[in-house]
Amino acid sequence: MTRFCPLFSGSSGNSYYIGSASSGILIDAGRSAKQLTNMLNFCGIEMHAIRAIFVTHEHSDHVNGLRVLASKYHIHVYSSLGTLNALEKMGCINDKFKSDVIDEDGVEVADMVIKPFRTSHDSAESVGYRVHTHDGRSVGFSTDLGYMSEEVRNALYGSDLVVLESNHDIGMLNNGPYPYPLKKRILSNTGHLSNLACADELCGLAKKGTTRFVLAHLSSENNTPELAYQTALCSLSLAGLKQGTDFELSVALKENTLGKVTIF
Repeated sequence: MTRFCPLFSGSSGNSYYIGSASSGILIDAGRSAKQLTNMLNFCGIEMHAIRAIFVTHEHSDHVNGLRVLASKYHIHVYSSLGTLNALEKMGCINDKFKSDVIDEDGVEVADMVIKPFRTSHDSAESVGYRVHTHDGRSVGFSTDLGYMSEEVRNALYGSDLVVLESNHDIGMLNNGPYPYPLKKRILSNTGHLSNLACADELCGLAKKGTTRFVLAHLSSENNTPELAYQTALCSLSLAGLKQGTDFELSVALKENTLGKVTIF
């Protein structure tokens, strides 16, 4: 069985565990090494289980703890070439751990095959990941994207579990305190996916076989977990799908203080 555990999610830091009870990977390391270690322990995941860290892009809320964590535990780091170059310029890469570019063929780590796909975000070369487990299951992971391209859609189709960004409510963002340039950036095709945009994609994913959805990377200022959840639930319900029968829907909170783990 495979475990998915959102450790941290949102603008203050992002990190997610995928794997078994004894070995797996992290996608991003956006909190301090101490916070990541403590949360892993709280969720029942030992540090020696982490076989690699896969970075989506170089923004600080995805890499804040990367250098220290990877250095301390000698964890292999993978990312796109553009992201790796950006991380080197930022001083996040050193000789205490291995760092490699992941190409479209992917790599095998912890009895899983991890393949990247391109996403649209204002970064050097952002990617999402499709994780294929040893028992034939798969996880599609995509946050920090301005829109759902056909490449992203096709990469997520058929995943048993999909982690998809539901960053903001458009009304809250437009009427909130953010300066206009920041609002414009978030709403652009290289910004973040709104609740409505996320919800619009879920029915198509469900028809392609996804039965578990996790809404991720919620804005603390322009969204609430309940609003993101209800927007997604409404879209799925209008398509005739039932929670608990046809799908399971949950929200990755800012901090996984409940130690919630999805096993499938």
